[in-house]
Amino acid sequence: MTRTVAILGAGPVGLAAAAHVLERGMQPLILDQGDAVGHSVRAWGHVPMFSNWRFNIDAAAALRLEQAGWQAPDPEAYPTGSDLVDCYLEPLGRTLAPWLRLDRRVVAVSREGIDKVKDAGRATAPFMIETEGAAGEERHRADAVIDATGTWIQPNPGGAGRPVPGEVGHSRISYGMPDVSGRERERYAGKRVAVLGGGHSAIGTLIALSGQPGTTPLWLCRASTTARALGGGAADQLVARGALGTDMARLVDSGSIRLENGFHLAAVEGSTPLTAVSADGRRIKVDELVIATGFRPDLSFLRELRVALDPALECPPALAPLIDPNLHSCGTVRPHGAAELAHPEPDFYIAGMKSYGRAPTFLLATGHEQVRSIVAAIAGDHEAAARMELVLPETGVCSGPGLRAAKAVTPACCGGPALTRADACCAADEVAKDSGASGCGCGTSAEPAKAAACC
Repeated sequence: MTRTVAILGAGPVGLAAAAHVLERGMQPLILDQGDAVGHSVRAWGHVPMFSNWRFNIDAAAALRLEQAGWQAPDPEAYPTGSDLVDCYLEPLGRTLAPWLRLDRRVVAVSREGIDKVKDAGRATAPFMIETEGAAGEERHRADAVIDATGTWIQPNPGGAGRPVPGEVGHSRISYGMPDVSGRERERYAGKRVAVLGGGHSAIGTLIALSGQPGTTPLWLCRASTTARALGGGAADQLVARGALGTDMARLVDSGSIRLENGFHLAAVEGSTPLTAVSADGRRIKVDELVIATGFRPDLSFLRELRVALDPALECPPALAPLIDPNLHSCGTVRPHGAAELAHPEPDFYIAGMKSYGRAPTFLLATGHEQVRSIVAAIAGDHEAAARMELVLPETGVCSGPGLRAAKAVTPACCGGPALTRADACCAADEVAKDSGASGCGCGTSAEPAKAAACC
């Protein structure tokens, strides 16, 4: 009998999973709360991707598209989210139309007739996926489940894991990466806009704001130094990602973006303008506040499944040490698959951005490799599931205890130039001195020759 694999989410990872399921002779059931494929991607359609098309198209999906007469985009070009939808996800969705069930929000996944506690017969009982949507309440059976619902709809709040007083429901606060120079330009143009966060979403939004005449962008960076936020620069093998940090450093250095380091949001007061209050007492008056502090997975509908999660990152425990931002320094996240993503619930997997939990380092190519391996495991091809077929580009980012500097390919090594200290030769040296050390050991601002050869 043909196995049915329920795929939750019709984004790039979910659709790739469906292509692999069909390639293996199984039946996909694709469920998504949106009314079209790529529902979440459309929300960040204005955002350029760090990786070029070569890293953003799944092999099984490409084969399916080519059989339908699709012409692949230039593999070296860099798509936006909208390009990803228009040139890839929509054509792929058309080839998968018979298996797509849109406008269906998943509210619960369980084993049919068996609660979370019961052992007997668990591994052979079908999954029951409950949905709500335009068709009303529905129940769908499947032999395996891949949760690729992502994290976009679950942005982190502005506090340390919790909303701060005055934050919830504030009309002048937005989350993630709003389209400040496109659809939402009128809201932000000519305003004083603060962006809280230190990741790529925050940096990208600040760069976009800096290009708006009359707009004053302020960077509320929670870290005491910007070295980690600005990334690996020239050491990053994804050139567009490295360039983002380089551009940001230039804008901060020139004063185009005002920087407030060590800013931990403690409260929001007032409305227009609002006052962002830091834990150390600083008060910043702005017209708009963008909170770009990352995302977290929605685990509520998985409560009746036996799901194992790392207590900090909310990702599969075996994956946690590979992606933990507290531990990682200069290097790649090793490709991984079914073995690292397995849960105590047989034939249940979380893939894509959601598999990373609260960790921020996900690349789309990683998700494609995940679902290739997962589907092979569901099909019983354990040799293919264990084989890794992806080499990820290095980030060149230095972080974690005992900071080690990135091995750079140009004199702009160690995370690039120092931004706030005249006595630091590079970003890594700045971090070390800010933390009380004598430096990173690669030179001083008075010894540029040593700095050029560092790390």
